[in-house]
Amino acid sequence: MSQQHTNTLPVIDLAAASGTPAQRAALHADLLYAATEVGFFHLVGHGVTEAETSRLTEAMHAFFALPEADRLAISNLKSPQFRGYTRIGAERTGGRSDWRDQLDIGTELPEHRPGPGEPAYWWLEGPNQWPERLPELRTAALHWIDRLDQVAARLLRELLTAIGARPDFYDTAFAGHPAHHLKLVRYPGSAPDGGGQGVGTHKDYGFLTLLLTDRVPGLQVEMPDGSFLDVPPKPGAFVVNLGELLEVATDGYLKATNHRVVSPPGARERYSVPFFYNPRLDAHIAPLEFPHAHTAPGATEDPANPLFAEFGENELKGYRRAHPEVAERYYAHA
Repeated sequence: MSQQHTNTLPVIDLAAASGTPAQRAALHADLLYAATEVGFFHLVGHGVTEAETSRLTEAMHAFFALPEADRLAISNLKSPQFRGYTRIGAERTGGRSDWRDQLDIGTELPEHRPGPGEPAYWWLEGPNQWPERLPELRTAALHWIDRLDQVAARLLRELLTAIGARPDFYDTAFAGHPAHHLKLVRYPGSAPDGGGQGVGTHKDYGFLTLLLTDRVPGLQVEMPDGSFLDVPPKPGAFVVNLGELLEVATDGYLKATNHRVVSPPGARERYSVPFFYNPRLDAHIAPLEFPHAHTAPGATEDPANPLFAEFGENELKGYRRAHPEVAERYYAHA
């Protein structure tokens, strides 16, 4: 394929899933390359409209323009679900502070405080916190979760088809109340000490991430030789990456790739909206059955980052690392 020898991410057109047999075959070949060799790609043909995108981004900008007191009124320190506003520098990646602030949003549900014998991760299921002065934010964000759930579900089915697996293999893992996660993120420029860690190097630990970015660069993807590739913004496209659950489920055949965000220079701001397509908290992620399973190279093993059979254990582990203050307040004895 022509994309294999360029220093850019592959571009996948999801609209081809509804095309001719030849178009579907080309889609699956492109997906197979992107998912096994790179782990990142641009997604177009997804059907999300410019109007839907504008409603979300306008509400996001309005939120970050609120006085700090209004944002701190919905601080994630008030939420055992780790939902709400995180002030600049309070989230950590790789043990270091990320120079960004953000609003974390999840599937809107009643609080599920664990009873006797229930895993602690059930407390992650619950309500969001919303700014009183911006009712349009709640509407736009929850709509975005629903729309990207549809896009990601379709993409996952096409990806499984591309590697020869049953497209519905993981349908049961997402049935009921999947633990989707949305972040509205602002990078306010370089830290006062000149540090460039917008977000430190990491892998996502779910299935798929669909990222909406503005026109300010900053995202970098680690290449096999250890160098980092700048990902230029592509208007109208999502940047998609595979999470650790897919790598583990395919024994390393599919790739979860390290990535980071470098802070924009000076006082220039950058905004992004990652959507994490996650299964139910109690979903056990079974090994995927597919023709090339016997040739898979094995998933990456990281003693500092053990992966658990139930998704909720992985989700809670990640939150506790990223938000130690929230974890200490609500999960100190979990």
